[in-house]
Amino acid sequence: MGAQRKGASRVSDDHEELARVSLQAVLLADSFTTKFRPITLERPKVLLPLVNVPMINYTLSWLESAGVEEVFVFCCANSKQVIDYLENSEWVSLPDFAVRTIESHNSISAGDALRLIYERNVIHGDFVLITGDTISNMSLTQALQEHKERKKKDSNAVMTMVVKRSKPSPITHQSRLGTDELFMAIDHNTKQLVYYEDKVDYAKGIIHLDKSLIMDNSSISLHNDMQDCYIDICSPEVLSLFTDNFDYQHLRRHFVKGLLLDDIMGYKIYTYEICSSYAARIDNYRSYDTVSKDIIQRWTYPLVPDVKFFGNSTYKLERQGMYRASEILQARSAQVGPFTVIGDNSKIGDNTKITNSIIGHGCSIGSNVKIEGSYIWDNVTIEDGCKLSHAIVCDGVVIKSGAELEPGVILSFKVVVGDQFTVPSYSKVSLFEQPTNQDSDEELEYADNSSGIVEFADTTDKSNSALMSKSLEMQGWPASELGKGGLGYVWSICEGSVEEEWRHSVAPIPADKLEKVLHKAPDDEVELTQDANVLPPSGELKSDSYISDGDDNESSRDDSIHFEKEVEATFLRAVHENIEVANVILEVNSLRLSFNKVASDCAGAIFYSLMNFALDSSRGSSGELLKNTTSIITKWKKLLKYYLTDLDEEIEVILKFEEICLESAKEFTPHFTKILWHLYDQEIIQEEAILKWDAEKKEADDSDKLFVKQAEKFIEVRNLLFYIFCFVFQIE
Repeated sequence: MGAQRKGASRVSDDHEELARVSLQAVLLADSFTTKFRPITLERPKVLLPLVNVPMINYTLSWLESAGVEEVFVFCCANSKQVIDYLENSEWVSLPDFAVRTIESHNSISAGDALRLIYERNVIHGDFVLITGDTISNMSLTQALQEHKERKKKDSNAVMTMVVKRSKPSPITHQSRLGTDELFMAIDHNTKQLVYYEDKVDYAKGIIHLDKSLIMDNSSISLHNDMQDCYIDICSPEVLSLFTDNFDYQHLRRHFVKGLLLDDIMGYKIYTYEICSSYAARIDNYRSYDTVSKDIIQRWTYPLVPDVKFFGNSTYKLERQGMYRASEILQARSAQVGPFTVIGDNSKIGDNTKITNSIIGHGCSIGSNVKIEGSYIWDNVTIEDGCKLSHAIVCDGVVIKSGAELEPGVILSFKVVVGDQFTVPSYSKVSLFEQPTNQDSDEELEYADNSSGIVEFADTTDKSNSALMSKSLEMQGWPASELGKGGLGYVWSICEGSVEEEWRHSVAPIPADKLEKVLHKAPDDEVELTQDANVLPPSGELKSDSYISDGDDNESSRDDSIHFEKEVEATFLRAVHENIEVANVILEVNSLRLSFNKVASDCAGAIFYSLMNFALDSSRGSSGELLKNTTSIITKWKKLLKYYLTDLDEEIEVILKFEEICLESAKEFTPHFTKILWHLYDQEIIQEEAILKWDAEKKEADDSDKLFVKQAEKFIEVRNLLFYIFCFVFQIE
């Protein structure tokens, strides 16, 4: 696989030599955190299903497609499970893609892992450093080329970090992935990273920058709208730096910050920003939810359910983002809503409703069950009359008749919820007792002897499961804790962690929580200071901007698309579950706060959702499309009108309609005038807004007047009526 490698610590400057060295990767199969407990007590995070596929398969599939030829998978927690899985998978049989495992029982951090890899002397050139919970479809070609070109000119350029725009919520100060707002300072000209801070005290509203940061860099930009993708292109020196500095444990908190503060050695880190590609790391339950939705909505293409790649089954993509496996049994009266995945050999009973959820393989779902926004893994049994809302249910769980899971619940493997029992919001339930001493995020996901629990064997072992159940019975577990016939320990929420639970949950952040955070937020914008000098609020340290206007627009557009998708999912759920308009407004308002949007954005997104639904539900003639559209607009006009408080917002809806006709749904083009008239007739849009829209188009190019010309007669009539009204009003 390529030319014979040499054990040199630095990559050769010779271009032909670079070309002969095969590209390697180091994949950390342990995140060295406890955020996915109690689930990760029994199964390593990289083997948890993400849209019914183990997470690590997404990472390996991307590495293989990106041209990596050799991957070293570093295993710590539950290492035997990871090694056994890989050895029995298709990954071992690929001719030009070698997957090798390195096992350690002593490493407690990413730093320890990289020090051990350095000792093994297996890396012989530039390599990709990534965690096994990262999903991407980006091309590495340009990023690798830039890294190598920089290294030729400056041997101290040891790392290139992949970043992506992601505007955080101004209220919660976290990204859509549930991660804390990140501050980066990047040199405008060179793309060098000069400042990195992920632990900001928002209560003070201040960031302190050293004077030398400005003195040593002619032009830098400070960003709070960057997402760290945790994909790094590294030179071999990175490994030796970890070996030379045993206090380097965390990749970002210690290594990156350490290099940025080190004035002696002069090592440098650079950034590579992706715009149209996808990259995200699953850091907590909220990012698990977000990335799952992104996969279903095809942002990660070709890593999507209906495209065959390693480790996934074949699904058929149907209308409104529904994916079905071939072998499922669904009752005629059962309803499967949009953005839902149903795994093979699963059964769905009478009058059951499933929306915005993922159902695993071999699940048995009874009658009159309601499942919304939830993740049901493999071989789960849900009996009649149950309700599940925004929950994660692991393999082998049994939920007995009439039980309810409130938003944010986590049920670990083989838990049993008793009849008619309601599991409260954000509860975590496991067959294992909660450790008396919680490990910090710097430690392994499995516990050592100091944590109060032992390392557990593979949960697929049936004898181990039987022993575990017997152990619970011997301890006299009270049946009332999880209802009659229930089985499992409900973990308590640690003091000071209540807010973290709803911030990082798979459940949407409740509107009341957002309002409380909003009231706590400081009145002023974040003040950026370096010593006693105040920087401009924009974060610019010079008039030059690191990101061009075009990139700003790209970021804003991506953000708007995500917002529209979330609103559309909310609307479709309302349609299929007959949710009242008042409750839909509450959900949209919550999204509005999370995405920092205004009323006109909400109106545009709702109108887009109405038109998309009309198009998807119309299979006949053009006339049927028009009839269906006017009917849907009439039914949901109260929802749309709620966000149309002035003329400008009404004009935004007309402009949105133009955009839909020109780009996403040209089927509406011949009906533009009739639908516009219907919006007017239903008193959704006033004639003054239509006339103002017409007036604004007077100076536009002919290509931008297509729909104004189409509606010319309608506008003339409205103009005449408007002038008559004004004349009569003046006489009176």
